[in-house]
Amino acid sequence: MIVAVDTGGTKTLVTLFSRDGVAGNMIKFPTPPKEEDYLEVLRDTLVSNYGGQRIEAIVIGLPGIIKDGIAIWCNNLKWENFDVAKELKGVLGKTPIFVENDANLAGLAETRSRSPMPQSSLYVTISTGIGTGITTGGKIDPGLRLSEGGRMLVEYDSNIQEWESFASGRAIYTIYGQYAHDIEDKKTWDEIADRISRGFLAAIPLLQPEVIVIGGSIGTYFHKYGDQLKQILTHHLPAHIPCPKILEAKHPEQAVIYGCYYHAVDSLND
Repeated sequence: MIVAVDTGGTKTLVTLFSRDGVAGNMIKFPTPPKEEDYLEVLRDTLVSNYGGQRIEAIVIGLPGIIKDGIAIWCNNLKWENFDVAKELKGVLGKTPIFVENDANLAGLAETRSRSPMPQSSLYVTISTGIGTGITTGGKIDPGLRLSEGGRMLVEYDSNIQEWESFASGRAIYTIYGQYAHDIEDKKTWDEIADRISRGFLAAIPLLQPEVIVIGGSIGTYFHKYGDQLKQILTHHLPAHIPCPKILEAKHPEQAVIYGCYYHAVDSLND
């Protein structure tokens, strides 16, 4: 059995997977803003729900830069040099704890769940911020696993800005005064497609992925801007660089949880 933990900027999801990938009941709690409070709630959740069971691995997804299992920086939570695995060591006996960036995990899940599996993919989660996960050969790309696509510096509105500063869910709410689920105006969605396209126009020539998968809360509304986004990219990309297939995530808001499962299987088999 494998325990998966998706730590988001606002909520945390925890679930148990069987070894063959069947998910159990989902446990949800608000993500505490303080590291010590998060550890306390997560520790209590793990012990009360899975204590005494034979757990092979715990995988924790965090929204930040992860080096050697340590969260160097989680931008939206403001966590810095946070060694979650060390702090939780022994919480379920000798069960190993693996920590990975949440977008990497989501990209892993979205890649492995497709048939045929793409050999290279760029996963982009557009939620509070923008996160990216790059997968090659069905694994998190080791050379690009620290990539922070949302922090790419691109031109928009005559200014050099971070991509997520004008195209994330938070930015959309700030600019339009509405959450994505309340926006119905086609012109607004066309503008959002243009904002989103700016990062892709920078990333596609560099990475040239076979597919792009869009997830997160804004990914849920792909049907409202997807066609316009494809048109913009096709129009602006150089003729010799084809526009990749652009797909909606199969699990827009649960991809990280499924990625935890795949990462656990890979880690245990290494």
